Amino acid sequence: MRGKPAIAALVLATVSVPVLAAELSNPWFEEVSTTLGLTFSHLRAVEASYRLPEIMSGGVCWLDYDGDGDLDLYLVQGGALEAAELSQEVSGSPGNELFRNDGAAGFRRVTEVAGVGDRSYGMGCAAGDADGDGRVDLYVTNIGANVLYLNSGAGSFIRAGADRGVADRAWGASAAFADIDLDGDLDLFVTNYVDWRPGSEVECFSGGLRDYCHPDRYDAPAPDRLFVNRGDGTFEDGSQQVGLGRAFGNGLGVAVADFDGDGLPDVYVANDGMANQLWMNRGDGTFEDLGLLAGTALDRAGRAEAGMGVQAFDIDGDLDLDLFVTHLRGETNTLYLNDGRGLFEDATARSGLAAPSLGPTGFGVGFADFDLDGNVDLYVANGRVGRVFASGVERQPFAERDSLYRGLSAGRFELVEEGWIDDPSPVEASRGVAMGDYDGDGRVDIAVVGNGGRLRLLHNRTAEAGRWSQALVLAPSGGVAVGSLVEVAWKGERRVRLVQPAYGYCGSNDPRVHVGVGEVSWLIEVAVTRPAGARVVYRGVPTNRVLVLPASRGAPG
Repeated sequence: MRGKPAIAALVLATVSVPVLAAELSNPWFEEVSTTLGLTFSHLRAVEASYRLPEIMSGGVCWLDYDGDGDLDLYLVQGGALEAAELSQEVSGSPGNELFRNDGAAGFRRVTEVAGVGDRSYGMGCAAGDADGDGRVDLYVTNIGANVLYLNSGAGSFIRAGADRGVADRAWGASAAFADIDLDGDLDLFVTNYVDWRPGSEVECFSGGLRDYCHPDRYDAPAPDRLFVNRGDGTFEDGSQQVGLGRAFGNGLGVAVADFDGDGLPDVYVANDGMANQLWMNRGDGTFEDLGLLAGTALDRAGRAEAGMGVQAFDIDGDLDLDLFVTHLRGETNTLYLNDGRGLFEDATARSGLAAPSLGPTGFGVGFADFDLDGNVDLYVANGRVGRVFASGVERQPFAERDSLYRGLSAGRFELVEEGWIDDPSPVEASRGVAMGDYDGDGRVDIAVVGNGGRLRLLHNRTAEAGRWSQALVLAPSGGVAVGSLVEVAWKGERRVRLVQPAYGYCGSNDPRVHVGVGEVSWLIEVAVTRPAGARVVYRGVPTNRVLVLPASRGAPG
């Protein structure tokens, strides 16, 4: 989380490309949260006291909990650290919130009716069909016992956790549902941060004033967890059996994908100030950390960085899944390009993403073709974790402006300096980001949570936008077929998208994959490869449609 001043100078020396910057004639985004009834304020703690958990919280999830075809929004609260101290909910502390999407009428708060207002000290959330009934469930990570909410199908959830085997009591951060063992149900991977307890808190200072400490000031990292689904919606902790005990760090971000093309899901963990892990699936029920050999454990110069958010995405358009990790100020955010065999190159400098990311501290992240021109763009949520001073006077100690990068081609980007958002609101210390098309217009919107700030909903209103295709890939249960790959081809172009809502930082995103296709009215083909290898090809597919792809070989809906 917190870097050392010498690092910034070393990183600057490795960056040899100029900062490309652009201005937009018309804003791409408009902030509409209040207009649509989304009134949510995140609290670091009831009284800030520079305890480490305060500065890290702020998760957000898009999910269609009521099955009506549009995206609802779940927001994770911080609140009272007494909840973490007691490892339980605290009466009177603010709780998490669920807002139902009512279409043109905006969003409506339904937390109490749905029964999902956990009052623990929260970090993040993940959405997935945990019990295989076709309905999306919610998993909430806390500092203390995590909570599983099972969707009843009647507009409400049933609180679970300990009785399902997933109430881990460590400091949970990002989590991901995925069929790790390819047995047809969703397992759960949870990254854990540091072994924090109230008695382990120490005092740290910056510029003579109290500040948040580096995570290495605490006892030890907390080991990550893999909870294996038994097939009936209950889980067992398989962390040691699969080999996760061989290496661990201060885990904050997670990406689950097949990185070496062998058909088996692998797991990448972004660690804060420690080497990242790339857990490669051996196919025998165990994993091996090959991060160092694969080139994803450290940056190009061999340094461990402060990993926060992460996404697996085909960034350069060569049909394999690359990795992008956000970091602390003084470090670049890092782009690892995949050669298709699970070996990666740090291509941050030549991508145009290095120099612009040295100043801010990145957390949530998401790639999407916001302007539908066929080139993927990038949004990074920024917010400091330590004070910054000007002439000895504190000035906006944690808030930073978020970053928008416009995609050029072949994995290159330019920073958009001005004119990308019509938002008079103050800058926040941004944390979680959730990407999704909440209004069904085919353009990807962004929900961002500020730590100790408010929710912002950035409505995508790109002028003269091109055409698009979205696909919802269904599992036999009727839930989302997490882990599927969707290839979209048109006029000499081909793109691949991974079905995995869990990416970024402490959040979950639109489960539908999205592709911008420029001015093309028809796609040559849409090919879907599901976990365990089944492949279906659809030809002559119209654009500007949401395709619902069934588990059978029937025509798309």
